[in-house]
Amino acid sequence: MENRLVSTPVISATGLWTPAQSISNAELVQSYNAWADNWNRENEAEIKSGLVEPKTHSSVEFIEKASGIKSRFVVDKAGVIDPDIMAPRIPERPNDQLSILAEMAVLAARDALRAAGRDPKDIGAVICAASNMQRAYPAMAIEVQQALGIEGFAFDMNVACSSATFGIQTAADFVRAGHAKSVLMVNPEICSGHLNFTDRDSHFIFGDVATAVLVEAEHIAPRAHWKILGTKLKTQFSNNIRNNFGFLNRAAPDGVGTPDKLFVQEGRKVFREVVPMVADMIGDHMNELGLTGASLRRMWLHQANANMNRLISAKVLGRDATEDDSPTVLDTYANTSSAGSIIAFHKNSSDFKPGEKGLICSFGAGYSAGTVFVEKTA
Repeated sequence: MENRLVSTPVISATGLWTPAQSISNAELVQSYNAWADNWNRENEAEIKSGLVEPKTHSSVEFIEKASGIKSRFVVDKAGVIDPDIMAPRIPERPNDQLSILAEMAVLAARDALRAAGRDPKDIGAVICAASNMQRAYPAMAIEVQQALGIEGFAFDMNVACSSATFGIQTAADFVRAGHAKSVLMVNPEICSGHLNFTDRDSHFIFGDVATAVLVEAEHIAPRAHWKILGTKLKTQFSNNIRNNFGFLNRAAPDGVGTPDKLFVQEGRKVFREVVPMVADMIGDHMNELGLTGASLRRMWLHQANANMNRLISAKVLGRDATEDDSPTVLDTYANTSSAGSIIAFHKNSSDFKPGEKGLICSFGAGYSAGTVFVEKTA
């Protein structure tokens, strides 16, 4: 039997790639309201007869009150804000070209590798952990592996919005077991592709982005890194957040008319059920690690809804959280699914001093939730 020394996993670096195009709430509302007016005109007879309800307008005030979102980055702005399309239009690439999801992941990965001073040849495994995979196979992770010139192994995994924290624990387990000294975990998300932009209650929720996390054995990590104090995962089945699109079905050509093949949710139910579940999970994990709310310098929570994060933070800290306690990127990035908590960590962790502790936490469809407690070193 091969003898492997147990290695302590740490986070060496993170990376971020952001699309160049952004859509403000005002732009999104203008396009939605124009679409709604067109739909009402086309269905005027049915509306007057009472067979269907008219589409009501959205508003900037409604979006910000419901979510805290003010804008979002997207890979294709023109298609989303065109009232005749209301969906991103992303040309398919031939099989001999790098796919767009892999391209995004590679850009985020290179950012993380630069930060860690790491050569791709040093990486032993790649995990692509995301909600929105553009195909079933070959795995995007293997495509990323090839594009970067990484040896070893690679695979995709999907745990919806919790994919990144599940990916971090999986990467850490590989390091502990000696299967790889360095694991690249990437989260490319084109969330705009599964969003129904003609649904007033959710047309504003998502944005596009890619993040990367480099998990490595402590003895090869850069001097300044993040100790992984503990990870914890939880799942509980729920139909309240769902997307039925898959290889057994296909959406309508215009992306409209088959709403259950796009993102759908029972938002109020999700709010009522997920907030206590996540707060209790964080509390239980802190108890296991001997931590308290006062032990935490900062929490980098999943960026889905500002009101959810406010309540979860308050339950964990025992008081209202400040922006410094629980920073928000939701206002400019919107919900980016698996990448949200990683963006928050990436953009709001450089001010940490050695010994200070924080929490990366994600939660979403499944239901699923993951916690990763970290401590800054030198």
